[in-house]
Amino acid sequence: MFKSVFIALLASVFLLGCANQRFNVAGDITGSTPKMEDSQSFWVSGIGQQSNVDAAQVCGGAAKVVGVDVEQTGVNVLVGLVTFGIYTPRTARVYCK
Repeated sequence: MFKSVFIALLASVFLLGCANQRFNVAGDITGSTPKMEDSQSFWVSGIGQQSNVDAAQVCGGAAKVVGVDVEQTGVNVLVGLVTFGIYTPRTARVYCK
């Protein structure tokens, strides 16, 4: 019993992954602190859904936007696995000058 639970847990750790989409608008955002960080909810693995963030409004003008970043962390993936893909959160960030 313990061995099969351990194997299942080990397999799930190896299956966890993350995805990150980064858009650098004016410079590199590596190491920067985001001005806005928002956890976005998606249902049924996000099929046919979208979520919009107005980066220019967050930064006070389009000229002040350095970049945007959308990430699906290992924790987000784990939540999606536990809910069988019914609920899959992602994190959006906006970086400003």
